Amino acid sequence: MDDYRYGSWRGGPDPLAPPFDLAGAVDRLGDRVLDGATPGQALRDLLRRGMRQMRGLDDLLRRVRERQRELRERGRLDGTLDQVRELLDQALEQERAALAGDDSDAARLAEAELDGLPPETARAVRQLNDYRWRSPEAAATWQRIRDLLRSEVLDAQFRGMRQALSNATPEDIARVKDMLADLNAMLDADARGEDTTEAFQEFMRRYGDLFPENPRNLEELVDALARRAAAASRMLASLTSSQRRELAELMAATLADIGLEHELDRLGRSLRSRRPDLPWDRGVRMGGEVPLGLGDATSALEELADTESLAQALSQSYPGASLDDVDRETLERVLGHGAVDDLDQLRALERELAEQGFLTRDRGEVQLTPKAIRRIGLAALHRVFRSLDAAAGRGDHDVAAAGAAGELTGTSRPWRFGDEQPLDVVTTVRNAVRRQGPALLRASRAPASPAPPGRRAAPPRVQLALDDFEVAETERRVTAAVSLLVDMSYSMVLREAWPAAKATALALHSLVSTKYPQDALQVVGFASYARELRAADLPALSPSTLQGTNLQHALKLAARHLARHPDAEPVVLVITDGEPTAHLEPDGGFYFDWPPAPETVRLTLDEVVRLTRLRATVNVFMLDTSPGLVHFVESLARLNGGRVFTPATDRLGDFVVRDYLRARQGR
Repeated sequence: MDDYRYGSWRGGPDPLAPPFDLAGAVDRLGDRVLDGATPGQALRDLLRRGMRQMRGLDDLLRRVRERQRELRERGRLDGTLDQVRELLDQALEQERAALAGDDSDAARLAEAELDGLPPETARAVRQLNDYRWRSPEAAATWQRIRDLLRSEVLDAQFRGMRQALSNATPEDIARVKDMLADLNAMLDADARGEDTTEAFQEFMRRYGDLFPENPRNLEELVDALARRAAAASRMLASLTSSQRRELAELMAATLADIGLEHELDRLGRSLRSRRPDLPWDRGVRMGGEVPLGLGDATSALEELADTESLAQALSQSYPGASLDDVDRETLERVLGHGAVDDLDQLRALERELAEQGFLTRDRGEVQLTPKAIRRIGLAALHRVFRSLDAAAGRGDHDVAAAGAAGELTGTSRPWRFGDEQPLDVVTTVRNAVRRQGPALLRASRAPASPAPPGRRAAPPRVQLALDDFEVAETERRVTAAVSLLVDMSYSMVLREAWPAAKATALALHSLVSTKYPQDALQVVGFASYARELRAADLPALSPSTLQGTNLQHALKLAARHLARHPDAEPVVLVITDGEPTAHLEPDGGFYFDWPPAPETVRLTLDEVVRLTRLRATVNVFMLDTSPGLVHFVESLARLNGGRVFTPATDRLGDFVVRDYLRARQGR
C-alpha cells in the first residue's frame, strides 16, 4: 500500500467545513426573539439579511429592483408607430417624385389620392393597402412596412418570431398558420381532459424551432405563451389612447392580411382563461428616449412582470410566505444562475435548521423546538449575567453537574434518552463485562499473536453498548415554588418594555431549569385575562391588543401554583407597567374600566392577602412611575411585605434574576 501523510490544511478555507455557521444562525434567531420578535419574524429577518459569506433576500430584492428601474427606463413603447410613420413618409415622398415626372391624368388622380390620406398612420396604411405604386422604390419601401408590421406583430405574440420570419415566404406564413391551428386544437383537447402528451411531442417535433424557450411539456408552453401575451396586453395598455387605437388598428389589419386574426384571437382567449393571475391589461409608466419596437417593448414588459412577481416573493411580506414561493426559473431569467445559488443556500440553511431540530412548522407557522428554546434561554441568561457585578455572584449560573436534582440515593437505573443525571460508571462497565464475559474469556485464553519488538500484546477490549449505560438516581425535591407574572398589555409595547419582559422570562426559565431544577417555576402572562405559559410558548409570545391589566387573575393562578407545592418556599415576582384595570367576574368574564374601578383594586389586593397567608413574598418590578401605579404598589407592599423595584427596561432581567438569587441565598 502507498504511504499517506496527513497535515493541517494550508490551501485556503477548510474544504470539510459546513457551508454556513448553523450555531451562529441559531444565535441570530435568538437575538431577534430576545428583542421581541416572534420565531417567524426572526427567521424572516435571518433569511432577509443573510449571514457572513451568504447573501440574503434583501440583496436579491435590491438587485431585482435595480433591474426594474433599468427596464422602466429602457425606452418608449411607440417605436413601431414611429418607424412605420417614418417609412410611410419615405414611401410617399418617393411616389410623389415619380408622379411629378408623369403628365398623365392617372398621375394627377394618384397625387390627389395621396393628398387625401388621413393624418393617422394606421388609417393611412389601411387606405394604401389597395394602392398601385408607380415608383419601384416606393413599392419596396411599402413592402418594408408590411414586413415590419408582420414580424413585429407576431414577435409580440411569440418570442423570437421576428428572426424566424425575416425574409419570410408565403410558405413560412402558411406554416405559422398551421402551427396556430394545431396549437389551438391541442389546447382544446387538453381543456376537455384528454391526454395530450403525444400531441405535444409531435407539435414540438414539427414546430419546435419557433419556440426558443424549448418547453418540456404543455404547461411550460402555455406559461411561456401566456406571459408573452400578457406583456403584449400591458404594452397596449401603457400607450396613450390615440397611440393604442392606431397600433391596435395596425395589428388587426396586419393579422387579417396574413389570415391569422381568428386563430390568434382564439389563442389569446384560451391563454387568459388558463392564466388569469397574470397582469393582463395593467399599464406601466415607461421612460427613456429610445423608441422600442413591438417585440422589444413586449420583451421588456414581460421581464418587468417577472421582476414584479419576483420582488413580491422575495419580500416575504405576506401571510404564509416561504422560500418555496420564489420561482427558481424566474430568478435565473432575471438575475442569472448566481442568484439561484444564493437562494439555494438560504433554502439549505432553513432546511438544516429544521433537520438539526431547531425549527418546525405547524400549519405554516414557524415554531422553535425545545432544543432551540434552551439555547435562546441560555443566551438570555448570559445577557443578564454579563451585566451583574461580582457581588451578585457573576458566573454562579454555570452548572458543573447538570441535572443533579438532589442527593445521590446509592441506586442506579438504565439510561433513557434525555436523562441528565450523572452516569454510574462502575455499573455501566460491569454491565458490559457481564454481557461480553464468554467472548472476553475466549479472547484471553486464545494464543496471542506475536507482538512487535518492544510492545506488549494488547489485552481484550470491553465494548460498551447503549443498553449497558446506567445513571445514578438522585432525590428529587422541590425547594422553591416560583411564579413569574408578566404584564402582556399593549402598553408594554408602547413603552418598549415588552422585549425586556420576554427576555427576562426566558432567562429566569433557563436559570431555574439548569441551575435549580428542583425549583418549580410558573410563568403567567396577563392582560384582559391571565394564562399560564409553557416554555415553548415564550419565544413566540406577543402582547395582547385587548384592553385590560388583569393582575387579579394572574395572582389567582399564582396561588394555585403555590398550593400545589405546599412544602416549597413560595416566591412571586410581578413585572408590570400599569395599575390593575380589569378583574374576573363571577360568570368567568372580565370587567375593564379606566381609571381603575375601586372594585378592581379591592379584588386584586384580596388576592395579595391570600398569597400573604400562604407565606408568599410578592416582589414587584415597576416599569412606570405614574401616580396611580405607585399608589397601588405601595398598598400591595404594605399588605404583603414584599419589595418594589423600579428598574430601567434594559436592566429588568438583572433585577429579576438578582432578586431570585438573593431570595434563594436568604433561605
